[in-house]
Amino acid sequence: MPRTSLPPEDRSLSPYTGWTRAHWEAVADRLLTAALRHAGPDHALIALPGPRPSWSGPRSDALEGYARTFLLAALRVAGAGGQDPLRLLDRYAEGLAAGTRCPTGERELTGRDPVAWSAVTDRGQAMVEAASVALALRLTRPWLWDRLPARTRTRAADWLAGALRHTPVDNNWWLFQVTVGGFLAETGHHTEAAEHAVAQGLSRIEQWYLGDGWYTDGRPRAVDHYNGWAFHLYPVLHAHLTDDRRLLDRYGTRLAAHLGQYAHTFGGDGAPLHQGRSLIYRFASAAAPWAGALTGHTPLSPGTTRRLASGTLRHFLDHGALDDDGLLTLGWFGSWPALVQPYSGPASPYWASKGFLGLLLPPGHPVWTAVEEPAPAERGDAVVPVRGAGWLIQSTAADGLVRVHNHGSDNQPADELLPDDPLYARLAYSTATGPAFEGTADNHFALLDGGEASERGPIVPLGAGPGWAASAHRPRIGGAALPGVGVTSLVLAAGAEEIHAHLVTGAPGGTGVRHTGWAVAGSAVETAVTGGGARVRVTGSALVSEAVALHGLDAATTEPVPAGTAFGPAAAVPVLTGTVTGEECLFVSAVRLSGAGTAPPAARVAVEAAPTGHRLRVHWPDGSHSEALIRADGVTVTSDED
Repeated sequence: MPRTSLPPEDRSLSPYTGWTRAHWEAVADRLLTAALRHAGPDHALIALPGPRPSWSGPRSDALEGYARTFLLAALRVAGAGGQDPLRLLDRYAEGLAAGTRCPTGERELTGRDPVAWSAVTDRGQAMVEAASVALALRLTRPWLWDRLPARTRTRAADWLAGALRHTPVDNNWWLFQVTVGGFLAETGHHTEAAEHAVAQGLSRIEQWYLGDGWYTDGRPRAVDHYNGWAFHLYPVLHAHLTDDRRLLDRYGTRLAAHLGQYAHTFGGDGAPLHQGRSLIYRFASAAAPWAGALTGHTPLSPGTTRRLASGTLRHFLDHGALDDDGLLTLGWFGSWPALVQPYSGPASPYWASKGFLGLLLPPGHPVWTAVEEPAPAERGDAVVPVRGAGWLIQSTAADGLVRVHNHGSDNQPADELLPDDPLYARLAYSTATGPAFEGTADNHFALLDGGEASERGPIVPLGAGPGWAASAHRPRIGGAALPGVGVTSLVLAAGAEEIHAHLVTGAPGGTGVRHTGWAVAGSAVETAVTGGGARVRVTGSALVSEAVALHGLDAATTEPVPAGTAFGPAAAVPVLTGTVTGEECLFVSAVRLSGAGTAPPAARVAVEAAPTGHRLRVHWPDGSHSEALIRADGVTVTSDED
């Protein structure tokens, strides 16, 4: 977004980002103005240009364009107390009346009705969009819904009620019924079904609560950004808008617990964690911090909340998330097709509208008037365990980088085995790197067989604690588990240092193994190999990825990432290799991702056999120590903090 289209920065109020509420309002107006240029007849459908439709078809995609931008318009107008100089609500009211007049099952926009909305069906995309429409109508009720003719309200309510009658996907989709049901119950339409849907949806998500403020999204171990922009956002907003203190105490307490850890996943440059599906929603990652401030259920100060939210919005706009026409692209910074799931179409990125939730807080609220405070990643080095998710968050203040070591999320279904998903199966993710979708997998430990590398498959978490996280898996090639083979993996972290240990059991002698580090990307990268270590550096940047063999691994190299990553077209990954030499074989390496210079990993490591496993002692550069006992059936870790 051109800087000339934004208000002047205010570095007194916002010393970290320079942005104020006026910047958020200006960005919202620009996003809406650009999208509304593509509105069809009667403003019922907004068909944005794009490289391909979603698997739901062009009509559904155009409904997304209406629903998701309507939510942004609702936040903008409701946050301004009904003031609507762009006459946004008039357009969306006209579209609501036209789109719900005769819902259709047609997928294409070339049919006889160019304005009809897609009918809500079992597991159909219209159910998702019904939630955005319902929430937008609830937020703007005094200025839109209450002024509609009765027949229009009835038709719209009947269309929305389709979300109550049909079956959702068995994951966060149950919360779409909660959101639709909350609005319909409030307005007296389909009341019995609406109240049942709210109760049923809230009950359903309980089975996915992992504790400590974290959910898995339907599958046994699918932890990602849907925690913030779905599992916490919808229940807390429903409780807040209904003024249900019992529900707010329940879900607000969970939200506060979540934010206490989630806030550590934002980088010093404002970047959210690059992990999980639907990353094209970008600054929707700000929704949870705003929800905490809106409801008063947050451990974050107002200045920290705004710093996180403004930081992530500005991060994406400064890195080209908008195309030349001012539209959000299908990617992370610019367009990047590999990042896009088949269910996403040209308007899908506008779920990012949730990131504007803070506009509901009035201009005089402390979240807008307090001086910005540093994000957790800027205050000092930290290593934070997330036990429910099986994660270990590691951040360094010198470069603002955040790394999340993943020993708990794989996105594997309960009843089938899928190939590893690069956005879930890696050993680690960060705010400055993306996974490789082609070539050698980054942040991965593999057994090698005939030129094929094993996949991680389902992860069994073994725990997370101060400075460590661990898991086990059965390596697979071509979907089949290697007979009798298991891998127990452990990471120990302090400062920017990472020590990775992998205990392989049951593999035949002579089997090759490979451990890879971070895939860094940019317009160009430089690589170097020295002895037992490999390094990749982004040209013209201080961002460096390094890996050093410490035990069991005996060779180092680098491998290019053929198509780059979401962070740049040129990328490479450091690679360490070794060979299995016994029934139990331990492989240990030092890995480092740094944006503050090229100092090599400095931790000192000693490995020795123990009566019941393998003992690993680490002496960190700051003088502290960690010790781990690694066995095939688990790990035991002690440190100076214990």
